[in-house]
Amino acid sequence: MCPVLGHLDDMEHRIQALYEQFGGPLLRHVRKTTGNDLQWAEDVVQETMVRAWRHSDRLQWEPGLVWAWLLTVARRIVIDGRRRRSARPREVEPPEADTVPVPDGCDRALSAIVVADALRSLSREHREVIEQTYLRDRTIGEAAEILGIPPGTVKSRLYYGIRALRGLLRDKGVAG
Repeated sequence: MCPVLGHLDDMEHRIQALYEQFGGPLLRHVRKTTGNDLQWAEDVVQETMVRAWRHSDRLQWEPGLVWAWLLTVARRIVIDGRRRRSARPREVEPPEADTVPVPDGCDRALSAIVVADALRSLSREHREVIEQTYLRDRTIGEAAEILGIPPGTVKSRLYYGIRALRGLLRDKGVAG
């Protein structure tokens, strides 16, 4: 028999002794199963102790059996909590009408201006291949035919042109 639990007759004292002996270890165990959510773990421990109080007349007050019972009850409470959370969508407050962002295209227009400015900073050769492949959506072969240069040259200019463009945009604080 447990020295703390074995000789107490009053149920209230038994539950208090139960909490004093097993509350800390149970909280540490439950925190692991709740993803280290302290508030949820404390709620689980509290509910476990309430259930121990409700079922105190049926509990076997040997420490090993009580500990196993507490772990089982706590595990079931956590499982029920996970099921409840996954079954119900998270509640959110509706936003105020005057705080809802309305897309106005300014960001897109500003980005286009910055990219166009950066393109103008490139050499004519790099700018032409980027224009033909990205802006006019042509293949390497089509761009090579239009520009009158070999496809390998288009690929090379495209590679170095994009690299230079990224550097310019990074300097302007646009690209990461």
